[in-house]
Amino acid sequence: MSQFEKLEKTIGYRFRDKNLLRQAMIHSSYANEKKLGHLGCNERLEFLGDSVLELVSSAFLYREFPEKPEGELTKLRASLVCEPALAFCARNISLPDFILLGRGEEMTGGRERDSIVSDAAEALIGAIYLDGGFEKAEKFILSFILDDIENRRLFVDCKTILQEIAQSKTGRSLEYVLVREDGPDHDKHFTVHVRMDGEVLGQGEGHTKKAAEQAAAYEAVLALKRKGSN
Repeated sequence: MSQFEKLEKTIGYRFRDKNLLRQAMIHSSYANEKKLGHLGCNERLEFLGDSVLELVSSAFLYREFPEKPEGELTKLRASLVCEPALAFCARNISLPDFILLGRGEEMTGGRERDSIVSDAAEALIGAIYLDGGFEKAEKFILSFILDDIENRRLFVDCKTILQEIAQSKTGRSLEYVLVREDGPDHDKHFTVHVRMDGEVLGQGEGHTKKAAEQAAAYEAVLALKRKGSN
C-alpha cells in the first residue's frame, strides 16, 4: 500500500485523480525545492477548500442551532474552523505524516506547525471537492471536522476556559510550568504541567511550548469537568 493509499483508507475516499491528492499535500517549500513552480504547491487547493469548508460549516451550524442568532453562529464557526482546530482535526487522521515538505522546513519542525497542517487540511478538502464533488467534500468535513464540536470547541478555547475557572475561584493562581525539554533544536519536544495553587491539574506534550500548554490545559479542563460531575 502506497503512502497516499493509507490516507485514502483513513478518510474513506478513493481519488480518481491521484495527482490532486498529491498536490494537496505539497507544501510550497517542497515545490520550491523540486522546482515545481509557484502553481505546483497546495495553495490554490487550500484557497478552494477554505471556501467549501466555510459553506459546509455555515449550513451545518444553521441547521444544528436554530435558536442561535447570526453573531453567535459566526463566533462558533470561527472557533471550529480556525487554524488550531483544523490542525487538531488533521492530526486525528495523521495528516501531518503525508505532507511533502522541503528539507529546510522539515528540519525546523514544519510538520508540527499548525499553519502548515491546517493549510493541508483545507487543500485536501479542495482536492476532494474537485475530484468527487460537493457531497463528497461535505461528507469528509462532517466526518472529520464537525464530528464532535463540543470537544473541538473545548480544545480550542481550553486555556481561556481554564483561566475563567481559576478566576472564579477567589485567590487561585494558575501557572504553566515547563518540566521537560528533549530533542535537537529542529525537533524539540516539550512537556508542560499546568498548576493551580501548586496543584498539578494537567500535563501536556508538544513540539512547541504553546502546543504543550494547550494540551495541558485541555487535560486540566476535562479533569475539572469530571470532578465537578462526581
